[in-house]
Amino acid sequence: MALEFFNTLSRRAEVFTPLDLEGRTVRMYTCGPTVYNHAHIGNFRAYLFEDLLQRHLEARGYHVLRVMNLTDVDDKTIRDSRKAGRPLADFTQVYKQAFFEDIATLRIRPALHYPAATEDRYIQRMIQMIAQLENQGAAYKAEDGSVYFRLSHFPRYGQLAHLNLEDLRPSGRIRNDEYEKESVGDFALWKAWDENDGDVAWDSPWGRGRPGWHIECSAMATELLGPELDIHCGGVDNIFPHHEAEIAQSECCTGRTFVRYWLHCAHLMVDGQKMSKSLGNFYTLRDLTGRGYTGREVRYALITVNYRLPCNFTLAGLDAARTALARLDQWTARLTEYAGNTAPEPTPLSAASDRFLDLLDDDLNISAALGCLFDLVRDSNKAMDSGALSRGQAASLLQAWTRINQVLAFEPYAQEIPAEIAALVEQRAKARASKDWALSDQLRDKIHALGWSLKDTKDGQKLMPAQ
Repeated sequence: MALEFFNTLSRRAEVFTPLDLEGRTVRMYTCGPTVYNHAHIGNFRAYLFEDLLQRHLEARGYHVLRVMNLTDVDDKTIRDSRKAGRPLADFTQVYKQAFFEDIATLRIRPALHYPAATEDRYIQRMIQMIAQLENQGAAYKAEDGSVYFRLSHFPRYGQLAHLNLEDLRPSGRIRNDEYEKESVGDFALWKAWDENDGDVAWDSPWGRGRPGWHIECSAMATELLGPELDIHCGGVDNIFPHHEAEIAQSECCTGRTFVRYWLHCAHLMVDGQKMSKSLGNFYTLRDLTGRGYTGREVRYALITVNYRLPCNFTLAGLDAARTALARLDQWTARLTEYAGNTAPEPTPLSAASDRFLDLLDDDLNISAALGCLFDLVRDSNKAMDSGALSRGQAASLLQAWTRINQVLAFEPYAQEIPAEIAALVEQRAKARASKDWALSDQLRDKIHALGWSLKDTKDGQKLMPAQ
């Protein structure tokens, strides 16, 4: 089937056709973290969906130019940096670094650019865009010294969220970065400095101040990717007002359609409830790794439900992810041993990699794609058990797995065997040779307690990390 995505703008599945038909380049912008604290697993569900999207596009032969912004100046970053008594740049740098460490743990492919809103290049681009909007009559300076976008200048405002502009009842200009639809009004492009901003301010034609949140993304996206984007992603909470405002600002400035395909990720639930610190179900990635879970286990748990459906995260689900990954590890280890150095030979089973990608073509139908993968695991294990699979066919299946795993990134961690573990394995081999089964069991349990799995086969003991 053709590659299709559900477009939030049209509210229907559409065949994906990039702007660059010949070069197959895809320009994609993804809303990144606001770096006032550690990102939580709800944030990472969205980032993992975007990673799956990029990897699948690449598997289909596209070259993806992805930009993810870092919001390092807004109401929250300023508020919390002042509470901490630290300069804004120093305060946010801690969480920027933590974010990059976390995405590496989750095997999220790095974006081409991570623009930060406070970089001078983007501040100047924001000022340029605001001035252009003002010259068009789409923006105006108010008595408080701030510059606001005039909603009446863009009649299509509300198209992404499917809201009728005439039904919106403005209750005055909105200066804060985030607001709900019932209090919508002309939103701030440039915020005049006040005492709550402390030393956070830049010079502009309208006086000292700072940019509003919405203009930051418009400026960074168009500066790095041009006036038209193929794909823009984010969480469903970004649809209104943030992405709605991006469309209005950008299209007024460029006169072009800002984004062709809008893809939004549904909320993450935790134990069937909204994640909340007060409920005790609020998790960062570091909380989970501190409990002994690995990055790839969290990755598995967060991408196994289609991005448009709510995902219910539980610790039991993480345990299930561990079991599923162990099954994949055992399967690939068995195929590797079975194939040896034999050259690949065709087998109908290896067509599963084509089927896997075909299923993902349907708006990233990851649940069906994983079902296809585990069908392959079951069927090939049965074929090896019965001797119906040749060594060359096993080698072909390993090639199919490599193709699938370029999208999933589920491979086990490369890990050297510690000397202590190697010594215990050797002791156990001697215990088994002398038929000391009690000692053999004790040593196996000790090895497992240290994080390693040991399996007895006709060829001897097989050791691997217990994932």
